[in-house]
Amino acid sequence: MRGVLNSILSKINSLSILKQITFGFGAVILLASLLLMLPISSRNGQWTPYLTALFTATTSTCVTGLTVVDTYTYWSLFGQIIILLLIQIGGVGFITLAISALTLTKKKIGLRQRLAAKEISGASQVGGIVKTTRFIIFGTLLVEAIGSVLLSFSFIPKLGFLKGIYFAIFHSVSAFCNAGIDLMSSFQDGSSLITMQSDFFFIITIMSLIILGGLGFLVWKDVIECKFRFRKFRLQTKIVIATTFGLILGGALLIYLFENGGSAYGELSQSESILASFFQSVTTRTAGFFSVNLPLLKDSTVLIMCVLMFIGGSPGSTAGGIKTTSFAVLFMSIFLVFRKKQNVELFKRRISKDAVYSACCLMMLFFVLIISSCTIISYVDGVPILYCLFECTSAMATVGLSMGITPELSNISKVILIILMYIGRVGALTMLMTFTKKSEKIESKYIEEKIIVG
Repeated sequence: MRGVLNSILSKINSLSILKQITFGFGAVILLASLLLMLPISSRNGQWTPYLTALFTATTSTCVTGLTVVDTYTYWSLFGQIIILLLIQIGGVGFITLAISALTLTKKKIGLRQRLAAKEISGASQVGGIVKTTRFIIFGTLLVEAIGSVLLSFSFIPKLGFLKGIYFAIFHSVSAFCNAGIDLMSSFQDGSSLITMQSDFFFIITIMSLIILGGLGFLVWKDVIECKFRFRKFRLQTKIVIATTFGLILGGALLIYLFENGGSAYGELSQSESILASFFQSVTTRTAGFFSVNLPLLKDSTVLIMCVLMFIGGSPGSTAGGIKTTSFAVLFMSIFLVFRKKQNVELFKRRISKDAVYSACCLMMLFFVLIISSCTIISYVDGVPILYCLFECTSAMATVGLSMGITPELSNISKVILIILMYIGRVGALTMLMTFTKKSEKIESKYIEEKIIVG
């Protein structure tokens, strides 16, 4: 038996770092899907169909939030705890958790583990990665604990002490990890946070947790080390903060202009409409909670939300999408052409051409996968293309917002969404590099010839 285990470990160690990350997430999902199949995981005490278990394990580990069955009414307490653990693993990264566990046992952490943690956390170098990992774990637990305490003030009066604490912990972890999976059907079926839309304290707490999770762990570290002085932040931190808050404000303004007085906002007061607009702008970028009835939104709002989901959060965070840094680089490249400059410039710094190429590649990968997937789903299930676009973008960007069509989709469409969620969490570029051979950069020997573009 020991010989077999040693052989397996040897094969795992022989894999590249990117393959370890890719296959590691896959292994967690497969193991969890088997646990969720068990009768103990469902409320009715019966075996769960494997595709349902696999979809739930994927959406939890990939911190997406799309569901084919209601989390509160379908899963037992055991099943809900499995889902909660998967959200935590998916949000922080299983390698980060593994390294933290190793540091507690005082075991030496090898270079390969450090490299894997570097890839997961988005760090720029291997040096100090163990310290960074500890910071991530401590910061995560601290923020989630504070969030749980704050949310308990809303839940305990409604549910009692023990159940209120459990709900507070679950939703704090789900919000910080940007999962958007909720237990709010305890109040009203399929309501997400609609029943709490007038509770300003609750909604602002959830928004704060989502934003903190979406900024990225290294951004926190930089902000704390620089004592909140913007001028001293690293370039990436400046780009992330400026782009994040620009998108939140811009998204909230557009949603408010399109939806204020519309059927989705119903009888909300002016202040509640503004809060709902900000909440939808924040959650659309990666979280998956919603405080208004999404199918009632206007098509213009749905399209804006698709764009926000496509952009997503920031590198090294719990969020998905092409990331705020990629969007900023691509947006600023527009001015590169107009100003006849050779490089993209941000905050008086020059962005490398490799970063621009990677951002272009990532955007095209997302675009091709989302468009092809939503076309297939629309053809197979006869769903309106805008709803398919919303669902596929939500899956690929690991957001979790839904127009309510996911549970009704065919098995083929559900498998497509599973694949999109997996690629979105592991990373489209990571997946691409995982299955391509390493090769050095080779300068082209062909003659350059200009073509007309645009």
